[in-house]
Order: sequence, then C-alpha cells, then structure tokens
Amino acid sequence: MASTPETHIIDYRAAEHLLNARDPRGAIQLLDTVIEAHPEHLGARLLRARAYFLGARLGAAEREFRHVVEREPANAYAHFALARTLERANRPDEARRHFRLAAALDPRPDFVAAAAFDTPPGSARD
Repeated sequence: MASTPETHIIDYRAAEHLLNARDPRGAIQLLDTVIEAHPEHLGARLLRARAYFLGARLGAAEREFRHVVEREPANAYAHFALARTLERANRPDEARRHFRLAAALDPRPDFVAAAAFDTPPGSARD
C-alpha cells in the first residue's frame, strides 16, 4: 500500500496511542515512515524522541530532542525532555542548562523544580 498524507496522519495518531500504551518500539516503527516522508515534522520527531527515551535508547532520544531544540529554540518541553535524557545518561551539568532554559521559557512548577535554581552548579540535585 502506498503512503499518502492521510496514512501518515493515521500512523502519527496510532504512534501516539502506542506510546501511551507503553509500546515505544511500535511507535518508533510508525514514526520512522512519517519522518522519512516529512523530515521536518517536529511533532513527529518529538514523539519519536519520547519513544526512544521510553525505550531507553538515550543516544537516539538525545539526537531527536536536539534536532527539535535547534529548530525550535523556544520549545520549553523539548529542552526539558532533552535535560531528562542527559540526566538519565549521567550528564548532569549538560542537563542543568536545559532544565534552566525550560524553566525560563515556561515557568511550570515541574520545570522550575527541575531547574534547581537554588542549587549551585556541581551540587547534587534532590
């Protein structure tokens, strides 16, 4: 069956459902075809980055989150998710920068708490 814009939308929505059902591999498979057809679709890339993160594919998640941040530097969620990825990869200093950017862009309580503005650099976060 040939891919069409309609099938890409269906695949994207199905990938959202698979990710919510904790099936990152299935979501990634669907998103790969969407992104192949639409490489600059940042929503699909962000969703695939989340799937990579959930599947513990941290290098791939980092690449996707960075791709989104480079093209949408004001995307607070992308900065936050990149920070979580870096934190999980045991790179806290790099993570701190993106946690702080996320909090500066969107002062949601969870972003501000993660930014740990009251903790000096190099200190352990709570």
